[in-house]
Amino acid sequence: MASKLLTLLTLVIALCASPVTAQTSTLPNGVAAGDADQTSVVLWARSEHTGAVVFELATDATFAAVSTTLTAEVSDPLIPVKVDVTGLTAGTTYFYRATDAAGVIGNGTFRTLHAPGAHTGLRFGVSGDWRGDIAPFSSIANADERDLDFFVLHGDTIYADYPSPAVRAGQATTLTEFRLKHAEVYAEHLGLNTLADLRAATNVYVMIDDHEVTNNFAGGAAPQTHRRFAGANVEYINDAPLFETGLQVFQEYNPIRDEFYGETGDPRTANERRLYRYRTFGSDAALFLIDARSFRDLELPDIDDLTPEALAAFEQAAFDPARTMLGAAQFADLQADLLAAQAAGITWKFVMVPEPIQNIGVIEAADRYEGYAAERTALLRFIAENNLTNVVFVAADIHSTFVNDLFYREAAGGEQIPVASWEITTGSVAFDAPLGPTVIDIAADQNLITEQQRALFTVLPLPARDTLLRAFIDGRLAAEGYDPIGLEGGLIDVELLRGSYLVAHTFGWTEFEIDEVTQALTVTTYGIPAYTHAEMQSDSATILARQPSIYSQFIVQPHS
Repeated sequence: MASKLLTLLTLVIALCASPVTAQTSTLPNGVAAGDADQTSVVLWARSEHTGAVVFELATDATFAAVSTTLTAEVSDPLIPVKVDVTGLTAGTTYFYRATDAAGVIGNGTFRTLHAPGAHTGLRFGVSGDWRGDIAPFSSIANADERDLDFFVLHGDTIYADYPSPAVRAGQATTLTEFRLKHAEVYAEHLGLNTLADLRAATNVYVMIDDHEVTNNFAGGAAPQTHRRFAGANVEYINDAPLFETGLQVFQEYNPIRDEFYGETGDPRTANERRLYRYRTFGSDAALFLIDARSFRDLELPDIDDLTPEALAAFEQAAFDPARTMLGAAQFADLQADLLAAQAAGITWKFVMVPEPIQNIGVIEAADRYEGYAAERTALLRFIAENNLTNVVFVAADIHSTFVNDLFYREAAGGEQIPVASWEITTGSVAFDAPLGPTVIDIAADQNLITEQQRALFTVLPLPARDTLLRAFIDGRLAAEGYDPIGLEGGLIDVELLRGSYLVAHTFGWTEFEIDEVTQALTVTTYGIPAYTHAEMQSDSATILARQPSIYSQFIVQPHS
């Protein structure tokens, strides 16, 4: 870590000496580096001036010896440019700068991934879910200061179907509207641009969930199954114009390579975009980025009736073995790469899945892996039967930190079979409302709590709200035969250091740190008290003064 701190200090000095920072003038969204592996990276910028953007790369922050120079042409000020840099050295810190046609310079840094075979320690961050109408995002204001090896931007990176100052009508439909939505979230608001700061400070990996296009779409379903796609003259939603437009702009506005499947033998995946990624970081960790939207079958209908008969019927339908969330090609890639990581002696395997894989109850479960129970069981059984160690699932989507052991059933109503694996959800960066008040509102609407209880809940301190919420959720989990929140008493060797395994009233992000020597994993969730759009509009100074602090922290010892 000492070398990393020295590198960070050098970068700070260089940035302070730069003629113009990345967040000013004609580079309104800063610069970014992403999709890195051991020898390559994608560099990104958006300039409001047409003409050449020159990218320069060096291993020293002063750029005394520029090792690579690449140029990209801006033809439209709303369309970013990217360059694919190859021939890099593994385990190396690089500095880069982008100079646009107006002479504005944006600076950034990233690290290439360590080659297999060594334990060097690792620190990275994860969060998802942010809306442009409640920017800026002070919940991640400290992320760029944490000397991270990388950060995963974990889906719902725009809310294309929510109104915001960029697209007030709501659902984006055109290329211009999608571009405006992306430009909005990476722009400065009230003097703060934390997402641009973060993307300039480290290598990022980027995923989609549904709101990059529209709410709860299933890419492998027929267009007539979703009102936003009805009328498209294609077999699957993932070929519909709205999907293609959303994904094109997602690719444009993120430092990610354009990759495609070949002839997979499955019409849902053949020649489609391939967003799945597998990366290894020395022998410390492997990263698996999942696309859970583009190829999934249609979601089951959500249920409001919580009778035993309704619960059983939902679970029975979810266990249909023909249903898939990932698609056959991606599921096979994930299995093969998990086996490869285990065979290579890599300690930790982080599976980034947009929606939770833990069972948290059938209310609104159709969109999660809970609604695709047969494939969920196949994946967890695969992990257990192949003795894959230290597999951690990391999800976003539910706008809270929610930690639990993982179990699976062989069939609907069957016994719960434990897996020596666990999941943490994280975020949101900024989504009104977070999980806590959302669950309480649903509970009141379902007559599971009284209106008096809902009113009392809203005036309690945040830790007390989380405590009561955890008791309520645990009760619902028990009623459906599921494990309560937390990792205590299970197969995971864990110690809770601060806070709780449930954080449901904040905006924030989660940091994962692997000790170079012991390989112990420390998981820290940072956050600020959540706020509403109205609160940001009426008292932005108070909201912006909130600084991220630790709401949850625990340490997990690896299984050998």
